[in-house]
Amino acid sequence: MTVPVLDLSADVVTLTRQLVDIESVSRNERVIADAVEAALAALPHLSVNRRGNTLVARTDLGRTSRVVIAGHLDTVPINGNLPSRLEGGVLHGLGTCDMKGGDAVILRLAATVPEPVHDVTFVLYDCEEIDSSLNGLRLLSESDPALLEADFAILMEPSNAGVEAGCQGTLRVEVRTHGERAHSARSWKGVNAIHAAAAVLTRLDEYDARCPVIDGLENHEGLNAVGISGGVAGNVIPDECVVTVNFRFAPDRSEGEALAFVQEFFDGFDVTLTDSAPGALPGLDHPAASAFVDAVGGVVNPKFGWTDVARFTALGVPAVNYGPGDPLLAHKQEEFVEVAQIEQCERQLRQWLLGNPTREDQE
Repeated sequence: MTVPVLDLSADVVTLTRQLVDIESVSRNERVIADAVEAALAALPHLSVNRRGNTLVARTDLGRTSRVVIAGHLDTVPINGNLPSRLEGGVLHGLGTCDMKGGDAVILRLAATVPEPVHDVTFVLYDCEEIDSSLNGLRLLSESDPALLEADFAILMEPSNAGVEAGCQGTLRVEVRTHGERAHSARSWKGVNAIHAAAAVLTRLDEYDARCPVIDGLENHEGLNAVGISGGVAGNVIPDECVVTVNFRFAPDRSEGEALAFVQEFFDGFDVTLTDSAPGALPGLDHPAASAFVDAVGGVVNPKFGWTDVARFTALGVPAVNYGPGDPLLAHKQEEFVEVAQIEQCERQLRQWLLGNPTREDQE
């Protein structure tokens, strides 16, 4: 199979289009990984490692600090939104926002900043959009944690070209109600578990969200039913009903504390944990993080959602989200990114890596 050629000398928007037009739905990243590897291997100032379809390119200049700049190569399934098209300063197509605009920035910086003031580890990984067990960054952190050692990390998830610090934790539980089966013609002989679930929904409706301020950023937790199932047959009173609840918790709670809160909230019900991932504290008091924030404008927002910054936090590396694109457009058929945001991210990161941050976008 012919490997597509990525032109790292092209402008960042052209490079974004080249990446978008290589289909890379999760589990199908080999072609794009081959193209990225070939492009990075041609750069003499970088050492390149490949693990599966994850690429790691590093400078080794003996700097006193090291930063990681990371992005994922995969996308959600195609939805009539390939190939890319450029119209009036807006680039449309699958992955433009989430997150090949950010990947293009990474590759342009890798190619054109051979002597940054920090040593840099560029990471482009696979399988972010699917089950965590397949996530390329997770697998890399387990197989080669030394490759991710750093003082600071930037995950180029779409954030409207602004800094979003940390991320929420997330867990899901199943809340079960129990009853007794009976023929629906003699319903009084049984106990309807679906009816009993009304009490679960009432508690959720009365939930008062906690909004802690962490590092000056106001977080907003959320506890919501995201699914409900029950029923045996059209003439049977059901003996079980399951309400699936998602808790998005602020990063000042551990996973254990978050689960304890949910269990207490649903006291009296049968609660089963099905999925959990920790949040990530902003870490803005770290010198590398604060210097980066100052360099790109000084404005920081909390991250409402979970991202792989939590994986860096688990490794002891403070991390932020910073990339082009509106996160609300991720996974949508009409996904797009503003050209100006891709160019802004490249410009600001370049100046930061050169030790000469510009304020031209901050006036």
